[in-house]
Amino acid sequence: MQAIETKYFGPTNHKGARIVAKCDAGRIFVSYDDALGIYDNHEAAAKALLRKLEWTGRWVGGGVAGGFVFVCALSQDTFSAEGT
Repeated sequence: MQAIETKYFGPTNHKGARIVAKCDAGRIFVSYDDALGIYDNHEAAAKALLRKLEWTGRWVGGGVAGGFVFVCALSQDTFSAEGT
């Protein structure tokens, strides 16, 4: 699985505000929905990319400089940092 990064692009003279969701397997642009909050818009873009790539699983996200990152939380691949 790959992490999905999202980033906001403001409106231009020719295009409205949008968010790109991307990973090595592909990318997608989603129009910014003013009815949603910031995180919800980034999550919607990540979900659109997941549908496009036909990926499933439980995904979690968090903010980073310039946007958000979403990763798949696979229970069999989880680990603990305790004892390190």
